[in-house]
Amino acid sequence: MVDTVTGISVRYFAAAADAAGCTKETLDLPTDAPLDQVKTALVAKYGADMERVLSVAAFLVDSELTRDLTRTAGHQVDVLPPFAGG
Repeated sequence: MVDTVTGISVRYFAAAADAAGCTKETLDLPTDAPLDQVKTALVAKYGADMERVLSVAAFLVDSELTRDLTRTAGHQVDVLPPFAGG
């Protein structure tokens, strides 16, 4: 059996962009990958700085803000660390 793979577009903001060293990239993960799998891949790629950011971040998936790591990532995920100001 072959996993179906899609490019999951990940956009980073604020501290997440600093930890990744970029503002967006594409990850090759199964189409039904949960956010937990995205998080694991990002920590493996970027290390402790990204792990700290993701421990307090929310995710925007299909225009819905979530912290539910069992939610399917879909085609685009925005990583939103807490923002200061207002």
